[in-house]
Amino acid sequence: MSGFSIASRIAKLAPVSVLLLLLNVGADSATIVAQKIRGITVSTHRGGEEWASDAIVPTFASIEALGANWVAIHPYGRISADGSVRFSPLTDESVVLLQRPIQEAHELGLKILIKPHLAYWRSPFSWRGEIDFDTDEAWTRFWSDYEKWILALASVATEADAFAVGTELDRTLAQEQPWRGLIGRVRKVYEGPLTYAANWSDYQRVPFWDALDAIGIQAYFPLTEARSPNESDLREGWDRIMEELHAFSVDRDRYIVFTELGYNRSLQAAQRPWEPQTDGDQAIALQEACTKVALEAVEREQRVVGAFLWKWFPEPRTVGRDFQLAAPGMRRVLAGAWRPGSQPEPPASLRVVPAE
Repeated sequence: MSGFSIASRIAKLAPVSVLLLLLNVGADSATIVAQKIRGITVSTHRGGEEWASDAIVPTFASIEALGANWVAIHPYGRISADGSVRFSPLTDESVVLLQRPIQEAHELGLKILIKPHLAYWRSPFSWRGEIDFDTDEAWTRFWSDYEKWILALASVATEADAFAVGTELDRTLAQEQPWRGLIGRVRKVYEGPLTYAANWSDYQRVPFWDALDAIGIQAYFPLTEARSPNESDLREGWDRIMEELHAFSVDRDRYIVFTELGYNRSLQAAQRPWEPQTDGDQAIALQEACTKVALEAVEREQRVVGAFLWKWFPEPRTVGRDFQLAAPGMRRVLAGAWRPGSQPEPPASLRVVPAE
């Protein structure tokens, strides 16, 4: 991710080292600024099986053809009320769920983010942001199991281009020391850049951004209160949001990546973009307009180094029940934003901070 790095680490490098980083992506600093992360999250209909199937090859090829230069996948662990985290043991079958998509992405010149998700369905929690426990015993069990799971994933995803240590775990953020300990141990098995995918409402509460390489945000920001918003309303919303993000990024000395960004086919897409409920064809125009304006905003703001759009499914059923990213109109929006008649750019570097 162009700029997905520790700014202070870059600043301490000798000038020749910085020059080598620039040469590694074959561009000067002005070009690097233009190299945004243009990412798409590939989800799954069947617990991740498709990531290791032959279907992932045409899926990634279709995504790359739109101008994307990154993909992401989100392996699952399952959370329980007692704090236990269950996950598949490291067998040849489970390892390939991570290693094949990494390999196939690289074959196509794409980079890949691994972003673990805790599955909360059939638990007392209605979403990940509610995961919380009443007893020290449950918290101890949670941190022990969660760390085992994250370390297991990181240890077999060593060739991935970035790794997220967690996603939307809002009620764990006050426990700073367990997070810092986990991040330190992940760095012993995984050498690539690390982030955490904070919910849009809670990214300012994360106390350990300094231990990570980028500020990750699930960017479902409300854009406007207008009931029938136009593109001007949407742009005003993003201008306000980007002003806040720019200041936060500078204050924390870290660049920002949108670990998720998406809009449902919903008449509430601009007010409540996180909602899974879909509306009819009359909502398609709003979904497309929200996506178009968001991508324009990401391209303009240098402190935001790119975004991973939510969500695409493997061939042949690329469109899911909600957030229908692979729908024909949405494909046209993405191609128009990312590949407007130009040659594809090389994937953005994770180790280069954009020039201001």
